[in-house]
Amino acid sequence: MYYTVEPGEAEEEFARAGTARIITKFLTSRRPGPLCVPKEVGFGGSPHTPIVLPSWLSEEDVNYYVTKFDQKGFTGGLNYYRAMDLTWELTAPWTGLQIKVPVKFIVGDEDVTYTTPGIKEYIHGGGFKRNVPFLQELVVMEGVAHFLNQEKPEETSAHIYDFIQRF
Repeated sequence: MYYTVEPGEAEEEFARAGTARIITKFLTSRRPGPLCVPKEVGFGGSPHTPIVLPSWLSEEDVNYYVTKFDQKGFTGGLNYYRAMDLTWELTAPWTGLQIKVPVKFIVGDEDVTYTTPGIKEYIHGGGFKRNVPFLQELVVMEGVAHFLNQEKPEETSAHIYDFIQRF
């Protein structure tokens, strides 16, 4: 049995694990593919298993996020996933339209979205270029997950600056 996005269920699990553990797990996760959390394991995992912070993430950073999420909770973010069907319905009129502006796409090779089955084939197999015909450059940053602007801020900023300079 896996956790669902039913109202209250994930919030209860997050409260059980604690905000600091949830935030740290989110920021340091390197599991490829879509997020699936078995109920018997829980998202926080064992509270006795330490999570080592990578060099780009400090205790001060974690504490900042914990302070913010302790104020408002996780419901707002979780509601994004709860509304996914509605989002698809609302954006249906734009299905099949191309993005016709210059684009530089930057993703980490360990990003959960990039490692979701079928995504690499879509990006590198021509599907992405068909939908984004003005794709100027595709950058896959090695050893980087979902928070590339935090994990490699100088490199990410340089990529963005280089792209903007072209115009």
